[in-house]
Amino acid sequence: MPDLTDYAKNLLGRALCARVPALPSQVFLGLGTGGADATGLIGEPAGLGYARQRVTFTGTGAQQNTDAVRFTFTAAAGTLTHVGLFDAASGGNPLTWSALAQPAAVTGAGTVTLNAASLVLSAS
Repeated sequence: MPDLTDYAKNLLGRALCARVPALPSQVFLGLGTGGADATGLIGEPAGLGYARQRVTFTGTGAQQNTDAVRFTFTAAAGTLTHVGLFDAASGGNPLTWSALAQPAAVTGAGTVTLNAASLVLSAS
């Protein structure tokens, strides 16, 4: 997940200049159909049982998700191609976004699972 949003770039810039920004205490992963630095993840499903999922990371350099992340759907949501991190379960600020290694076609009720250690966030 190497693409930081404009919000996250500004947050990082303030932190590096000792301006003590309010860093998120939790982060939530979402699925969507695209992404951009200015807006983060776009095309998040609305309804259909979908909800952003809390994700925990670990690592000393590159950060990796500690557990599998599961999204449950009650109906078809189309093909989801991107993931994004947010500082809130709904609304909030976008932090980063990236294309999925493989698109997830949600053609009916079911679950989309991202395995543990499949999300990697690094500063490089």
